[in-house]
Amino acid sequence: MLSVQLQTYLAEMKISATELQQKQLIGFVEMLAKWNKAYNLTSVRDPEQMLIRHIMDSLTVSPYLEGHRFIDVGTGPGLPGIPLAIMNPDKEFVLLDSLGKRIRFQKQVQFELKINNITSVESRVEAYQPEDKFDGVLSRAFASIQDMLSWCHHLPKENGIYYALKGQLSEQELQQMPAGFSLVDTIVLHVPKLDEQRHLLKIAKQ
Repeated sequence: MLSVQLQTYLAEMKISATELQQKQLIGFVEMLAKWNKAYNLTSVRDPEQMLIRHIMDSLTVSPYLEGHRFIDVGTGPGLPGIPLAIMNPDKEFVLLDSLGKRIRFQKQVQFELKINNITSVESRVEAYQPEDKFDGVLSRAFASIQDMLSWCHHLPKENGIYYALKGQLSEQELQQMPAGFSLVDTIVLHVPKLDEQRHLLKIAKQ
C-alpha cells in the first residue's frame, strides 16, 4: 500500500502531513503512473519507486525553503514543484517547462487534486519574463550550475536564492560557477530507501 509506505517515509524524514496532503501526494503518484504509459513523463515506471525517487526526493528540500514565491525551472511533470506545493499550501509555485504534454499533465493534476497554489507555464526559461520576481528558483536535474545561473539570472528577487538539487557533487562544476554568485550552503539530503547521494546547493547573487 502506497499510503502506508508514504506514512513511514514521512515519519522517517520528520515531516508531518495532513490526511488531505497525504491523499494528494498519493493521487499525484497514481496520476503520474497512469499518464506515464501514454506520455512518457518519467523513466521511473513503478509507483513505489516514484514515491521514493520523485515524491520523497522532492520533499527533502521543503524545510529549507525561505520566502513565499518560488519557480521550479524545467519542472518536467511537476518535480519538485507539485509535492512542495502540496506540503506548503502557504507558498506559491510557478512550474516552468517547455513541453506542452508536461504542462497539460500538471494542469490535470491541479484540477483533479485541487492544488490551488501552482501555476503552470509553457515556456523556455530564457523567454519567460515575469513581472513579479521570485524568492527562490528551484531546479532538479535540470542543468549544470553554470547553465542554471546564466539562464535563470533574471528570475530571483534581489535577495532571492537559487536552490539546485543535485546528486553527487562535482568539484569541477562548483569551480565553474559564474562570477557574481556565491555558494551560501551545501546541504546533504537523506531520502528514505535511496542509496544514492543527494545534495541541495543554495546559491545567492553577490
